[in-house]
Amino acid sequence: MSDLKQGKPQRDTTVGEAGDGRPRDLSKMPSNGHGCDFLEKLLDGAEVKWVALGNVTLPSSNIKWGITNRAYRYIDLTSVDIQTRSIIGTSEVVESNAPSRAQKLIEKDDVIFATTRPTQMRFCLIDDEYAGEVASTGYCVLRADQGTVLPKWILHWVSSSAFKTYLEEQQSGSAYPAISDTKVRAFPIPIPCPENPEKSLAIQAEIVRILDTFTELTARKKQYNYYRDQLLTFEEGDVEWKTLGELAENRDSKRKPITSGSREPGEIPYYGASGIVDYVKGFIFDGDYLLVSEDGANLIARSTPIAFSTHGKVWVNNHAHVLEFKTYAERKYVEYYLNSIDLTPYISGAAQPKLNKKNLNSIGIPNPPFEEKKRIVAILEKFDTLTHSISEGLPREIELRQKQYEHYRDLLLNFPKPEGRTTNGHK
Repeated sequence: MSDLKQGKPQRDTTVGEAGDGRPRDLSKMPSNGHGCDFLEKLLDGAEVKWVALGNVTLPSSNIKWGITNRAYRYIDLTSVDIQTRSIIGTSEVVESNAPSRAQKLIEKDDVIFATTRPTQMRFCLIDDEYAGEVASTGYCVLRADQGTVLPKWILHWVSSSAFKTYLEEQQSGSAYPAISDTKVRAFPIPIPCPENPEKSLAIQAEIVRILDTFTELTARKKQYNYYRDQLLTFEEGDVEWKTLGELAENRDSKRKPITSGSREPGEIPYYGASGIVDYVKGFIFDGDYLLVSEDGANLIARSTPIAFSTHGKVWVNNHAHVLEFKTYAERKYVEYYLNSIDLTPYISGAAQPKLNKKNLNSIGIPNPPFEEKKRIVAILEKFDTLTHSISEGLPREIELRQKQYEHYRDLLLNFPKPEGRTTNGHK
């Protein structure tokens, strides 16, 4: 089960003077998007120098397995959540069982960025909890030279649209795109007032402080994930374990795909691997079922849930497994559990990830008494009410705040570039 950290996030309730929902600092900025005026005032005529990330970061080191006898928490490419930009799970490794990619030692305030499938934008800032642990060679470790640049200055630039554009231009490989550490470090970022480090860091800190107000909500999602995983974590020997095939009846044989051109429009939800993809006339299932993604990149990325319940009349194509349970509590319990665990060991195929029926049925599920399942489901459903309501919950709030963050991030990071310079740093 995931190794998670409990935070104590607080909701940002500060609003602008006009009551427009912007943080108070930004209420002083023109709502028509002229963040450049704010930036010019902040710079106050100071010089801006563009430098490669490699010139403002320090070298990291690799672990020497032959001379260490301690256990490390291993941060692999599935450990960092794309949405919350935080570490959601690690495994414990020692020299005898460490994967060959478990090499990079990390420190507090390092920014680690996944160089495999880089445009997925998998990165995070290392906090105290994971300082001194080991990360995969699939990450580029960006260790700020803190006399010149703030770690969060690097973090926000790594999250920028300019950096994503740079990645799209510089990555190589179609089936398994990647970018080298060298190219990541070649990305240019601005250093305001480079001749006066104290003033430079103060400018960076002010912009970081404003941008951080937009990212606090994701901490609430992290807290939800923490409590969910705590409820679904059982000590060895506490409960019996059963395979998913023992807990549910598989109804895949009743599925029937319809090509988009052959679908007759209607009011019945037509489900695929990631949820509803259309509405059709007619149905093949009528009741309560749990659908589990059978294929697609989301099995790895986990941008959306891979298990989701349906009720009533539905049509399901052959991209989602169909499971039937005896009770509501058992179905919801398994839904929560599947959405909380790493399914990589059960997935085959690199270019097209797939969770076949045999592997699905073999997934181990902790099986506490029925009353305990009901208790766990009741608690998690209360969290869902608070955080997953379509009309008023956290996801919508995060989405709106994320859009604001991206807007102001691009405005506040809109430093003047030397004439003719492009995103790759060349003229």
